[in-house]
Amino acid sequence: MTALASRETVVTPSAPVRATWHRPALAVLLLGTAVLYLWGLGASGWANAFYSAAAQAGSQSWKALFFGSSDAANAITVDKTPAALWVMSLSARLFGVNAWSVLVPQALMGVGSVWLLHATVRRTSGPAAGLVAGLVLALTPAAALMFRFNNPDALLVLLLVAAAYCVVRAAEKASPRWLALAGVAVGFGFLAKMLQAFLVLPAFALAYLVAAPVPLGKRLLHLLGALLSTVAAAGWYLVVVALWPAADRPFIGGSQTNSLWELVFGYNGFGRITGDEVGSVGGGAGRGWGSTGLTRLFGTEMAGGIAWLLPAALLALGAGLWFTRSAPRTDRSRTALLLWGGWLVVTALVFSYMGGIIHPYYTVALAPPIAALVGTAAVQLWRLRSRPAASGLLSGGVALTALTAYLVLAGSTWLAPTILVGGLLATVALFFAAQLTRWAATAVAVLALVVTLSGTGAYTLATASAPHSGAIPSAGPSSGFGGGRGGGPGSLLSTTTPGASLTSLLQQDASHYTWTAATVLSNAAAGYQLASGAPVMAVGGFNGTDPYPTLAQFQQYVASGRIHYFLGEGMTMQGSSGSDAAQQIAEWVAEHYQSSTVDGVTVYDLTTAN
Repeated sequence: MTALASRETVVTPSAPVRATWHRPALAVLLLGTAVLYLWGLGASGWANAFYSAAAQAGSQSWKALFFGSSDAANAITVDKTPAALWVMSLSARLFGVNAWSVLVPQALMGVGSVWLLHATVRRTSGPAAGLVAGLVLALTPAAALMFRFNNPDALLVLLLVAAAYCVVRAAEKASPRWLALAGVAVGFGFLAKMLQAFLVLPAFALAYLVAAPVPLGKRLLHLLGALLSTVAAAGWYLVVVALWPAADRPFIGGSQTNSLWELVFGYNGFGRITGDEVGSVGGGAGRGWGSTGLTRLFGTEMAGGIAWLLPAALLALGAGLWFTRSAPRTDRSRTALLLWGGWLVVTALVFSYMGGIIHPYYTVALAPPIAALVGTAAVQLWRLRSRPAASGLLSGGVALTALTAYLVLAGSTWLAPTILVGGLLATVALFFAAQLTRWAATAVAVLALVVTLSGTGAYTLATASAPHSGAIPSAGPSSGFGGGRGGGPGSLLSTTTPGASLTSLLQQDASHYTWTAATVLSNAAAGYQLASGAPVMAVGGFNGTDPYPTLAQFQQYVASGRIHYFLGEGMTMQGSSGSDAAQQIAEWVAEHYQSSTVDGVTVYDLTTAN
């Protein structure tokens, strides 16, 4: 947007601007973010017990930590690559297995993401833009949700923002080293959440290819080196798992062939795009994951987490690209627009049209580019407010944001009409801000900032103040503001919390068995395992449709005295495809062993046959 300025206008400097107010302001931002993400964190308990149980297993077994096993006896892994679990497991080893040791690392990742985003935007647009971008990220509901929860998304966002910082540094002086570091960060992002990490690669490559100050041949060579570093950082783990003898490692959860490659490119890969996910309990457009299309991110499930500033970010992107169309190839403002805009557009389009499993919290991946675009545009346009085009765009962005907040909140709180009225006042005042006195203009800027952040900020505070648990959390309060907070049927998506008698039973003689119990579905197993502290086999994995163990394998485990109890009566929800081994096992147990009821749970003692 620097093309709006006259030749005398000072544009982005070659090095980050130093300002006396910058460091204190940054300290306040980071401290406030830490309080927001850490306060009352323990109220969520184990949060996603599926991952908490795996962290517990990793704190007890180094093999379980490396593979991301659901239990310390290494029966089956979670259905993700385990980088996020490595962090949680190491924390649990250091500070014990508890809710805080699992959740505090996520909150710290949130603070780190805000700091890194600020640093990245600051290099291209100055300290004020960096601070605004960091503030917007901190006050994004989806970010507050995920940085107070133990899903892999927190680590993914941190690594992708770190990669963006490296790309910006690389583009400044055509540094292959910084570009390779960006590739390493994205590669480790893959180890957190697989192929989703690669959605940023087109934007990163385009930004460097356009802006790096060296001939085209060198730019292409540098990009090739970065690609190789990405492949190395992501691929080493795939190779190790593939070469490891299958009999000496856990079954790969989420796969049908005990293959991490299948998990990466199938169930957690292209299956998410096409909806063809073998073993899934739903999926496909119109078959459990909502309608697809450009309006998906503004629908009732997604909007509360991310939609607040999305229209303003798109406006900033379009206007910025137009106004920098004649800028030099290496112009930093356009480099930033290509990087953040490409990240936003590619990821948003994938989320909008993917036909497989998608959850509202995925949208946290959109928070950094939205924040960066809004922060950059707000500061640039404010500096150029004497020009009608700049003041008009600034007014339009505030109006769009106020209208978006009103539509998201409509009918649920007094805040909706308040934001709309405040937005209209700020919109008009901004258009004439250049004619106002300095103090009056400052007051208008403060009003615009408050209006812009009121909706997303209120929703973020509501998200942070409510406990979240289960497999599918969503942003927002537990009541009010319209919209819920996730959950799910039976024990597929929620965790079974055993009573004291059942917990005592599972702990009794647990050391004499490889698994103190087995039960169908990972979330059910997680609750028993976290309560007892002993390994519990998750028969059939997360969905109950993984072919592990087979009936023959389970019978062999029972015959050799490796499993003490079988809990529950089998499947609570059938998948649309995959293996029925879990159902076969449940039926075989019910037929051959006598049951009792403990704390409302059906218990089969596998050491005593009928």
